[in-house]
Amino acid sequence: MLGLPRGGVPVAFEVAKALQAPLDVLVVRKLGVPFQPELAFGAIGEDGVRVINDAVLREARLSADEVAAVEAKQRAELARRSERFRSGHDRIPLAGRTAVIVDDGVATGATARAACEVARAQGAKRVVLAVPIGGRDVFERFAGYADDVVCLHTPEFFFAVGQGYRNFTQTSDDEVVALLDRARDGSRGPVADAAADDPPLRDEEVRVRAGSVAVAGHLTIPEHPVGVVLFAHGSGSSRHSPRNRYVADVLNGAGLATLLFDLLTPEEERNRANVFDIELLARRLVDVTGWLSHQQDTAALPVGYFGASTGAGAALVAATDPRVNVAAVVSRGGRPDLAGPFLARVHAPTLLIVGGNDDVVLELNRQARAAIPGKCELAVVPGATHLFEEPGTLERAAMLARDWFIEHLSPAALTANP
Repeated sequence: MLGLPRGGVPVAFEVAKALQAPLDVLVVRKLGVPFQPELAFGAIGEDGVRVINDAVLREARLSADEVAAVEAKQRAELARRSERFRSGHDRIPLAGRTAVIVDDGVATGATARAACEVARAQGAKRVVLAVPIGGRDVFERFAGYADDVVCLHTPEFFFAVGQGYRNFTQTSDDEVVALLDRARDGSRGPVADAAADDPPLRDEEVRVRAGSVAVAGHLTIPEHPVGVVLFAHGSGSSRHSPRNRYVADVLNGAGLATLLFDLLTPEEERNRANVFDIELLARRLVDVTGWLSHQQDTAALPVGYFGASTGAGAALVAATDPRVNVAAVVSRGGRPDLAGPFLARVHAPTLLIVGGNDDVVLELNRQARAAIPGKCELAVVPGATHLFEEPGTLERAAMLARDWFIEHLSPAALTANP
């Protein structure tokens, strides 16, 4: 069993334990085209293994110096990881054996393909790729790389590997080393410093009074939260949106409370004009923020807004309301232009996340960035369209949102920007 560090190792550990098979890591680094890193022109592994895709090299028109620079950088990282994970132990030889390569899931597949090639180059007689989750095309994508592919869950709408996990916190180097040590000595004890899968402090449906109506929401508060993020959904979306639920899970794993709620009642949604009534939606967001300020578990927490599509416009308008104190705003595939003249009043640190292939919305976000006087950054996710449906793109957007909120809702940030 060969786990791909870091996230694949906890999965490989359990599989190896069930099959009573030896466990090792397969330390590989893909060699990415400098101007398109997800496009691999080759891969390197331990013991000097080097696999090059000549067709990609020709298409990318990389010079020998460019290839050497990429390889030198990845060789250094490969050596660092090998030394850290192996801790003086030799790798298990693959010559003549069946190599089962395990990762936590497949998004772009570049690293897993590199791993298959490296295992083959190290002499493996048969290569099997085994993952818990991936896109429905995972089997055909690995034809020619692996002799067999095992993928347990191929959801119809696959956004990111993390959507298959209740707890998708990052695996640390120490956890990888501890699991490898346990596999070598046969120990079944708990891993020191492993992330505990503690239940949330609160994880429940709520009803919130917003003006003359009551709206439905879902509140999740992890242990020791550092802030709370309210979600303003886009047109036709709700608190049950799998995309926003995925982002919320990522935020929860980073210690952020989340409240996903329906900006409109079912009756109001029947009137399409309400969906684009940005000031109405913003008032709802302000009212719900006020409700949170009176809840014992959230009253003292700094507040962030996460808006998608039309909800992004509402989040930006609400952030200018003097009744609320919003520490940060993130827009994913948003329509900030719908905030109109309110953009000039936005001073909360704002991150605009847009898909690289969402041309019209990308231009609208560029214009909005220029109109916002406060700190505002534009992050473009390569290959993503408006709904971030492409493998790995929603995961990237969620990580960007997580990092932005952690940076601006932390005590240090709030002290520096009272």
